[in-house]
Amino acid sequence: MSSRSHLAPAGTRIYAIGDIHGRCDLLRELHRAVADDLLNCTAARRVMVYVGDYIDRGADSKSVIELILSRPLAGFETVCLAGNHEAMMLAFLDDVAVAAQWFSNGGSETLSSYGIDPSAALRGGGGAAEMQRDLARDLPAAHLAFLQGLLPYHVEGDYIFVHAGILPGRPLAEQAHADLIWIREEFLFSDADHGGCVVHGHTQVREAEIHPNRIAIDTGAYRSGRLTCVVLDGDGQRFLHT
Repeated sequence: MSSRSHLAPAGTRIYAIGDIHGRCDLLRELHRAVADDLLNCTAARRVMVYVGDYIDRGADSKSVIELILSRPLAGFETVCLAGNHEAMMLAFLDDVAVAAQWFSNGGSETLSSYGIDPSAALRGGGGAAEMQRDLARDLPAAHLAFLQGLLPYHVEGDYIFVHAGILPGRPLAEQAHADLIWIREEFLFSDADHGGCVVHGHTQVREAEIHPNRIAIDTGAYRSGRLTCVVLDGDGQRFLHT
């Protein structure tokens, strides 16, 4: 594969934030770091990309979505990508049969952030169906629209932004949505030229990683306390952290 430098579009600085997983405290802190970083920015265009997994596991999923919706960073174009955890939440709203999968991946914490007590529903005998009804009732319409409107991927210059990765060898426009939000080994262990450098989360790493064909930015914020943002400007690649 090519070892050439990857370039952001001329006159553009891109910030991309990894998996937040309900850690609104860390997102606020990282937003402040981004604002400070802009003090040396001469780029006319600024783009903020969130790579998905806003919810689950951490305690403040509702607040994460509310912050992104109500307090976007001034002067930025904001791009919000779909993650597998948002897909599980939407699936639960449609089909109670996926409750076990979602709850085992942090869905209970998301319910709690919306004021729904999973243990009370279980004690009362209503179970997952009651929680589904309560979530449908208590989820703000703007939050539902946010979840339903998340993008599968985004391209800026030589960079492809996606939650989990892409299936090697398949054109971007033909990628299956399930691969974009769930793929791991086939993508992670591939040295293929994907037609651009893929910036992704989904698979946790101790420190953000730069590979010839991808940049990994999920540093396990919900348990590590380290939320990561990659900054792309010209051929530059660097990181901000909490």
